[in-house]
Amino acid sequence: MMQKTLQYLQENKDNYLKILKDFLSIPSISTDSAYNDQVQEAANFLKKYISEIGFDNVKQLETGNHPVVYAEYLQAGPDAPTVLIYGHYDVQPVDPIEHWDSDPFQAEVRDGRLYARGSSDDKGQVFMHLAVFDAILKAEGKLPINVKLCIEGEEEIGSANFKPVLIEHQELLKADFAVVSDTSMITAGQPTILYGLKGLTGLEFTVTSATHDLHSGMYGGAVRNPLMTLAHILSTMKNEEEVVTVDGFYDGIEELSDEERALIAELEGENYQETTGAIETVSEQGYSAKEHTMARPTLEVNGMHGGYQGEGTKTIIPAYASAKITCRLVPGQDPEHIQNLLEKHILEHTPSGVKVTIEKGKVSAKSYKVEPDHPLIKQAASSYAKAFGKECVFMRMGGSIPVVEWFDEVFAYPIILLGFGTPEDRLHSPNESFPLENFEKGMETLVYYWEEVAN
Repeated sequence: MMQKTLQYLQENKDNYLKILKDFLSIPSISTDSAYNDQVQEAANFLKKYISEIGFDNVKQLETGNHPVVYAEYLQAGPDAPTVLIYGHYDVQPVDPIEHWDSDPFQAEVRDGRLYARGSSDDKGQVFMHLAVFDAILKAEGKLPINVKLCIEGEEEIGSANFKPVLIEHQELLKADFAVVSDTSMITAGQPTILYGLKGLTGLEFTVTSATHDLHSGMYGGAVRNPLMTLAHILSTMKNEEEVVTVDGFYDGIEELSDEERALIAELEGENYQETTGAIETVSEQGYSAKEHTMARPTLEVNGMHGGYQGEGTKTIIPAYASAKITCRLVPGQDPEHIQNLLEKHILEHTPSGVKVTIEKGKVSAKSYKVEPDHPLIKQAASSYAKAFGKECVFMRMGGSIPVVEWFDEVFAYPIILLGFGTPEDRLHSPNESFPLENFEKGMETLVYYWEEVAN
C-alpha cells in the first residue's frame, strides 16, 4: 500500500536532508535567555513547514516562556486511530565550542553521520515524522491515521511549563495513543523497543560551619570542616556494593521478573567500558550492570562544590560545601517520598558543629512502563524489523523523560517510544551526530508503522 510513499522518500531524501539542515541551523538553546529569539525562530520554522505539509489548526500554545507548536490532521475519519506525536525543538548549549570539529549550527555530513547540535536530540527525530507525513500526503493523497503534533521548546530545561499545557488543553490533545521519538537504539543497526523509563528526583544540600573561610592552622581542630562533613554524609548513602543505604529507599519497588531478566540478558548492545572509557563496570549486588542501569533504582552524586579550587594550595577550612544528588526511580517509587527519605537521612547523619540547608529539586517524574506484548508495541517491533532487516530487542532505559509520565498521568493512553538514535550520537556533548542510515531506515519504519496501525 505504501510503496509510492517509500519511493517518494527515496527520490526526495536529499531535499528532506536540506530542510533538516535548515532546521538545525537555528540555535534554539532554551537554557540561555540570550537565545530566546532563536528558540522562537525554531517554533516559527516548524509552524511554517507543518502548514506547508497540509496540517490544519497549526498554532502555538503559549506557556509563559517558549511555546508549544500544535497541529492536527483529522481527515482520516472518525473510525481511524488518532496518534499524538511528541517531540521538542529546543537544544542543549554547545560548550565547550573548541571541542567541536565543525560548526554545531552548520550541519555537516561526515562518514555517514550528520553532525550538528540537535541532529539526534531531538530535531532530527522530530523531523523524520514530519517528512514521512509530507511524503505520504504527496504520494498517497491522504494519511491513513489521524495525527496531532505537540512539539515543545523547553524539554532541555525540564519542561517546567509543559504539564500545565497538557492540563489546560486536555480536550485538544486527546488521542488513542502517543509516540515519542527522543530515545536511542541499544546499538547501531539494532532496532530496539523501549518499554520502560526510569523516574527522576533529587536535591541539593549545603553544609555550613562558619560565616567565612578560616585559616586551617589557627582553627583546624576547633571548627568542623564542611567538606569533610559533606563527604561523610555522602559516604553513608551508598555502600561499596552499589546498594543504597537510605532507609526505605527500596520499599515497595517492583522486582525484576525472571522474564525481564531473561530479556535483558539476551541484549547484545553497548559495551560500557568501550563507550565510556571506564576502568570497569560496577553494579548493585546481585544484579548485572545492564539490569542495574535499565531496571533498578540508582543514587548518584552529580556535583560537589566547596573550598579552594585554584592552582596550588590555599590552607583554609571552607565556610561551606554543597552537593547535588539525583536518583533514577523504578515502578513503586514516588519522587516526593524519595526526596523526603533523602532529607531525613541527611539530617540524621549530620554531626554537631554544622548547619545543613536542603533544596529539593523542582523537576521530578515517576517511572513509566508499558507491557512489551502490547499490540502497539508488537506493531512497532514488526515495522522496525521490516525496515532494518533485523528482529527487535526489548529493553527498559535508565534515562528519564518526565513528559512521558505526565502524558500517562493526564491522559492514561499508551505511549510508544520509537527512537532511532545510537549510543555514539554524543547527546549533550560536542560533535553530536545522527547516522544517515537511521534517518532513512527510521522514516521507512514509520511508514510501515502507520500502515500497520491503520489496518
